[in-house]
Amino acid sequence: MDYMFSSGFFGTRAPLFMDVVTLIVAVLPLLIFGAILFAKKSNYKMHAFAQNLIYVVSVIVVIYFEYGVRIGGGFTTFASDTEVNYTYALFVLVFHISIAVATFAYWTLTIIKANKWFKNDVIPGEMSKTHKLMAIKSFLGIIFTSMTGIWVYISLFI
Repeated sequence: MDYMFSSGFFGTRAPLFMDVVTLIVAVLPLLIFGAILFAKKSNYKMHAFAQNLIYVVSVIVVIYFEYGVRIGGGFTTFASDTEVNYTYALFVLVFHISIAVATFAYWTLTIIKANKWFKNDVIPGEMSKTHKLMAIKSFLGIIFTSMTGIWVYISLFI
């Protein structure tokens, strides 16, 4: 797993795994938006497939990220070489984690409910208001998670 800690491709002092995860986090809202377009075109089967795939890949990315952080020495190690004030960097991290955990929990609930509705052939009109509201909240959370994740990256590595 030494490759994970080789130089990243963004040209910062971040390791490769951090650049990979940051890139995925940065494009995640765009991927979600693409999946939303399937629903807007009434292609609910493709919408469900895309959303589930993006969700599963996101979980794998978070596991990969957490593994890299843990074997890399944790936040303190990554924050030790930055010129950003440690307290500020820690605040940014805690803020990001708070948003990310809340978003993940709500996104999970949204996915579970939508899959249940889809499996039970619930007519889209019957669930659309509830699902649409949940989806908007999840999407906004994903956008904020992406933005704060990039903020953490910038705070630690640029």
